[in-house]
Amino acid sequence: MTVLVFGGNGQVGRELLRALAPLGPVIATTRSGTLADGRACEVADFDSPEGLPTLLDRLQPSIVVNAAAYTAVDKAEQEPEAAFRANAQAPGVIAQWCAAHDVPMVHYSTDYVFDGQGTAPYAEDHATAPLGVYGSSKRDGEEAVRAAGGRHLIFRTAWVYASHGSNFLRTMLRVGAERDELRVVADQIGTPTPAALIADVTAQALQHPGQLSGTWHLTASGQTSWHGFAEAIFAEAVAAGVLAKAPNVQAISSAEYPTSAKRPAWSVLDNRKLQRDFGITLPAWREGLRHVIAEIANA
Repeated sequence: MTVLVFGGNGQVGRELLRALAPLGPVIATTRSGTLADGRACEVADFDSPEGLPTLLDRLQPSIVVNAAAYTAVDKAEQEPEAAFRANAQAPGVIAQWCAAHDVPMVHYSTDYVFDGQGTAPYAEDHATAPLGVYGSSKRDGEEAVRAAGGRHLIFRTAWVYASHGSNFLRTMLRVGAERDELRVVADQIGTPTPAALIADVTAQALQHPGQLSGTWHLTASGQTSWHGFAEAIFAEAVAAGVLAKAPNVQAISSAEYPTSAKRPAWSVLDNRKLQRDFGITLPAWREGLRHVIAEIANA
């Protein structure tokens, strides 16, 4: 059983190459044709979706996992065409090939499909209402995967981070080592979710005996603000010896940190359906953070 992973150099993609290995041979693709460790891999350019069926015809995978995406949220406001090509058109092309060949497809989406005006965790069937280009492109990608009519597993996730790549945790550790005081937004609420958790749950879901198809929310459990996440990062980093001391973290409002794209104020996703359907327990976000900090400390 050959598994094809689009986006092998992303945070989730890198973890998928590890987590999916027990299922069979894993083929990775990147835009450059090179993985983070320097190994060569297949080339897949989501800026040219029309070329993807040729790649799929040649590789004939048994499972397709799409972890590739245009994730530059602010830049997407200036490059909507590129965002929609990568996040909507490309997944749609892949999903059509998968449906025609009876190949299951995993696709990742985001909390940005919601408007952030909620006060309770969003269920999978809550109405989508994205605030900007990135969220709109990801919503259209979901719809394209569903419309293709094949077996699909769409996992919405949020606040993804890892010990590698570009993410909030790594930024905090870098800046926290340089400064005595930081200002971090405290009025956006969500659930920090390790890329490794997403990859491990994906592997478990693909081995589930039932032929499930649908949309699930895949995040760690619980909630915090970016400010709360930052404080937890520093506390765990000091305890693990990654940082000598924690900086003072000052809470600020979103209005005090303007960005090109509007962020959802409330990004908490209800993950009970995933836990019930796949028999998986999703850990508290702080537990996931502890594991990632330990990975950094041991590196």
